[in-house]
Amino acid sequence: MPNVLTFVIPVRHPANARNWVLVKEHLADTLRSISRQDHDGWKGIIVANHGADLPPLPVGFEVKHVDFPPNPLYEQGRADKETFYEAVREDKGRRILAGMLHAGEMGHVMIVDDDDFVSRRLTSFVARNRERNGWYIRDGYVWGEGDNWLYLYSGFSEFCGSSHIIRSDCYDLPKDIETASGAYLRRMLGSHIFIRKHLEASGQKLEPLPFLGAVYRVGHAVAHSKSQGVFRHFFLKKSLLRRPSELCRRVSRLRFRTNGIREEFFG
Repeated sequence: MPNVLTFVIPVRHPANARNWVLVKEHLADTLRSISRQDHDGWKGIIVANHGADLPPLPVGFEVKHVDFPPNPLYEQGRADKETFYEAVREDKGRRILAGMLHAGEMGHVMIVDDDDFVSRRLTSFVARNRERNGWYIRDGYVWGEGDNWLYLYSGFSEFCGSSHIIRSDCYDLPKDIETASGAYLRRMLGSHIFIRKHLEASGQKLEPLPFLGAVYRVGHAVAHSKSQGVFRHFFLKKSLLRRPSELCRRVSRLRFRTNGIREEFFG
């Protein structure tokens, strides 16, 4: 019987990292978070280039080594925004596909960015609902590194890449990387933006996860999304001074990082 839930963690090429020491530290945090699942039916596949210096792996993880070259458009530079996004999506999608093909027979799959955190309840929930197509994380936390506060974000699956749990057969995986089209890599695997609508159009609708499922780490030095910290992103905006009701709504969504939250997500 396949594992209940397979986590696939794509890791950028070391040449695309401004600070590999920090990438490695964040990856260790993510692996620790995943490893605290409250059900044993999971495994983790890390996809990394040969020679990449990785942190010690907790039990349950293995590495799929690849020889993919660095993404020449990892930074936007002078490229237009869409060309930049498509290059990032294709590179990420190729790495994810390599991990999924390496994993073999799977139950459900969750793609997790290498700096985020997940709820320890995910595997036990999937184990009770194996027949479902999958879920998107409607509500999750946004957290700035070093902060004691998190922001409860609705619409999480449109904001964070670590936001979908999908039964593996819904992906209709190609047999190998060589036969995968660029469009497949970009739309099905390399981005969290398109997959939900695609599956719904094909009659494989996803459901909202009925609890907060992940934490999106933002505002750190190697964040590829160039994300800002929680307070800077959600509160330091002049327009909020003219919208006191919206300011109050946002304040009501702040959550202190309690021991319970630490235990569920941070490990």
